[in-house]
Amino acid sequence: MLITYKTEIKPTENQAWLIDRHIGASRWAYNLFLDINQQRYEMGYHYMNAYTFSKWFNNDYLEANPDDIWIKTLYSKSTKQAFIDADTAMKRFFKKQGRYPHFRSYKRGQGSYCFVKNSAKQIIQCERHRIKLPKLGWVRLKEKGYIPTDSEHFVIKQGRIKKHAGRYYMTCVVEQVNLMPCACDGEPIGIDLGLKEFAILSDGTLYHNKNKNGRVRQIRKRLRRLQRKLSRQYLALKARKQKEGNSATDLNLAKTQLRVQRVYQRLTNIQTDYQNKIIASVVRTKPQWVALEDLNVKDMMKNRHLSKAISYQGFYTFRAKLVAKCQQLGIPVHLTGRFEPTSKTCHNCGYKKVDLKLSDRIYQCPKCGYTEDRDINASLNIRDTENFELAY
Repeated sequence: MLITYKTEIKPTENQAWLIDRHIGASRWAYNLFLDINQQRYEMGYHYMNAYTFSKWFNNDYLEANPDDIWIKTLYSKSTKQAFIDADTAMKRFFKKQGRYPHFRSYKRGQGSYCFVKNSAKQIIQCERHRIKLPKLGWVRLKEKGYIPTDSEHFVIKQGRIKKHAGRYYMTCVVEQVNLMPCACDGEPIGIDLGLKEFAILSDGTLYHNKNKNGRVRQIRKRLRRLQRKLSRQYLALKARKQKEGNSATDLNLAKTQLRVQRVYQRLTNIQTDYQNKIIASVVRTKPQWVALEDLNVKDMMKNRHLSKAISYQGFYTFRAKLVAKCQQLGIPVHLTGRFEPTSKTCHNCGYKKVDLKLSDRIYQCPKCGYTEDRDINASLNIRDTENFELAY
């Protein structure tokens, strides 16, 4: 089984400089692949895939362009992986599964540095507080003990390093061998996701909406002010360029952009940490199965009154993380159909209350007199529904 671990690293100044060079080289190689193939298409030549392009690049292009020989001083696998990424994006466009790939930009922070396990005998060494990477050597980890260090049961296959908001993050793919199945004999759990409260479990556990927290609201208020400041600085720089020419630069604009990125990263970290804690508390009980509603988030976002609140919740991210964690532990995940009337159906007798309003927070069955909280009743129906699909 392949498991992905993401953590922040703490490189030295020299290592950070090398990482920036590798990221810039990968971005340059990605754009070169798109540019050459676009020129070949306009001239009527056939398309070159990543492996053919890599051979042509090493044998013909570098000989004809000696100024680009600096690419040979960097890690060759990162350059080749950039060609593969561009080739994958082009083939996805050919299959009409995505839009035409754009050139990667330095201003948007696009690009990553890739490292791989070259051979079966090679081992990417990882200790509790550091990891040894190609061309970089030992790099310190900020989160100690997160990545497994047992080389007999966990093998690091490949990974990437990316810079975001002035920080460096490493994502590595670890192959877990000799996986022992988990004995799941606990009570099954149904989860109802909502806007008033983020998650309501069938056992009565309630997880509040983190976006209503005063601290999160304060951070979003700071973000709105920084965005207005960034907009003013951008308009001032644009007017200065029209007056002075293209030589006009503004360091304050770059500083404000970095501050906006850091605030966005702070909000993302708060949401990620909260969702991870919920998932950990759910799988810690080792339930027989976990039931979740198959929400149509894309159509839910079309409601202009609730679209912002829905986007803040991160329903799809929570579902993807929950499914991945349950798959790792061998816990089945049941997806209830999105058109199942879980909120209107009585869990006790199965009566469907058609006239149920959104303002009715307590479910009262007119047939059997069953009274329960609306969300807990829905989570019980999600847990016990028979019309479901397995998530994996």
